[in-house]
Amino acid sequence: MKKFIIHIVLIIFFIIIYLLQAMFFTNFRIAGIMPNLFIILMLYIGLYMGRSYGIIYGIIYGIFIDIWIGKKMGITSIALAVIGLLGGIFDKNFSKDSRITVMFMGAICTVIYEVIVYIIQYLVIGINIEIIEFIKILLIEVLYNLLLIVILYPLMKTTGYEIENEIKGDKILTRYF
Repeated sequence: MKKFIIHIVLIIFFIIIYLLQAMFFTNFRIAGIMPNLFIILMLYIGLYMGRSYGIIYGIIYGIFIDIWIGKKMGITSIALAVIGLLGGIFDKNFSKDSRITVMFMGAICTVIYEVIVYIIQYLVIGINIEIIEFIKILLIEVLYNLLLIVILYPLMKTTGYEIENEIKGDKILTRYF
């Protein structure tokens, strides 16, 4: 029952984040660039729920984002699925207890997400990529996302460990005994 509630809450979080992106952060653009809360959400899911959930949620959330925004189908799905996968990989290799480490993960995920989206848009849609403009957008978005991770980290940590215990279970003793 708790797992079902966790999934419902994650769906509600997705809708809230979409509304924040669409209505709130449009007023707080820096050089025309907004933060991407979906990257932070997918990193959170990957870190605390694992790679498989990160990939599944990334694909589902990406499809909904593509439908709502009107992009070509699949571009956001692929990028968010990769971020969910990276979150699961980071979970196995790094500690989630340090704010600096999670900020580093967020910066890497933001860069990888934007690079994937730009490469796929270049290959599928054929847009022209200007490197200087891309780097400017990337740096501002990374800084914006890092600021939000600093603010949201205490909430991410406390809720994340509760979700992790429920989804993954406490398997430490069974592994060794």
